[in-house]
Amino acid sequence: PHLLVSALPGRALTPGAPADPSALAAPRTRPMQAGPVRRLREHNPMRLEFYFDVGSPTAYLAHCRLLQLRQRYTFALAYRPMLLGGVFKAAGSASPAAVAAKGRYMLEHDLPRFAARYGVPLNANPHFPINTLSLMRTALAARHLGCLEACVLAVFRAIWVDSEAMGDAQVAARKLAAAGLDAAALTEKSLEPAIKQELIEATQAAVERGVFGAPTMFLGEAMFFGQDRLDFVEEQLAARGAAPSPAMMRS
Repeated sequence: PHLLVSALPGRALTPGAPADPSALAAPRTRPMQAGPVRRLREHNPMRLEFYFDVGSPTAYLAHCRLLQLRQRYTFALAYRPMLLGGVFKAAGSASPAAVAAKGRYMLEHDLPRFAARYGVPLNANPHFPINTLSLMRTALAARHLGCLEACVLAVFRAIWVDSEAMGDAQVAARKLAAAGLDAAALTEKSLEPAIKQELIEATQAAVERGVFGAPTMFLGEAMFFGQDRLDFVEEQLAARGAAPSPAMMRS
């Protein structure tokens, strides 16, 4: 679920959590011989589609967990940027914060519990909610420039770890540059009319597929909504024969 409630400035929701979102170590396992079926799966991994908006703290947590799962299983993570406000409007959906008590519960209890479970940092952002229109256009620009995952990592971290005002174009450019990305090229690309139209179409396509919030994941046509449903995603990865990743096999 996407949370649109007033964050508590300066509050660390997961004090002492490691700085690396993918810090949860994969369990050790005995080496396995890579037979022809396993090699085929590694060269043609199944695809997990991740529909997200960087303004969602639950999408941030889901992304952290998906990166951890990718250390354990062989699958391709397909990013599907969309504008969550547009999804809400088109799908007739709404933020959990429409129920004030639910919003408070998620902020004070639910999200910190999951962050602690995953072993990742999560800090309240005093600038929340953030207008993510430019950021989601930037994500699409990053796809065209071949740096989508690095861009998503940088923006999620800036919002949900560093508590930056990423709705400010100058702040966003500074954080992207600090992550080693070409902020000027990303900004220039994001302003192209074709990118603006692409975000509109991507958001509409998400709604037409049944997406009503973020994060939403698909394995084939099996849909999973919410970062608190990733245990079902992991079950499906195992059931569909996603081979343990080479890194896990070598551990």
